[in-house]
Amino acid sequence: MRLSDVKDALKAKIIFGDDQIDMEVTAGAASDLMSDLLRGPPKTGVVILSGLNNIQVIRTSVIAGVSAVVFVRDKEPSQDMIAHAQEHDLPLLSTPFTMFTACGRLFRKGLRGVEKKIPR
Repeated sequence: MRLSDVKDALKAKIIFGDDQIDMEVTAGAASDLMSDLLRGPPKTGVVILSGLNNIQVIRTSVIAGVSAVVFVRDKEPSQDMIAHAQEHDLPLLSTPFTMFTACGRLFRKGLRGVEKKIPR
């Protein structure tokens, strides 16, 4: 899936990173608890959905190697957040959907989570 597909599925607007719209996205994650993003497998190719709207979202995403951040519920990042994302070339988007709905829409389009396969 490409970032453009994420944008379309979430009816999102691009806040920063429109030059990266063709980026390949391999998985998704959603969290407001930033420490959760630092656990588990590497996040390269991962788009993060978050309702948290502060600089820690950007800082943690950079450390975790996240490929893009989507803010849910029409949240808009501050200018400081945008500037920090620009420094690290981290695309930022905003969707009107809740986190639950946004995750469902991406899952329906075929994007899966970052967790390891769980045996039945």
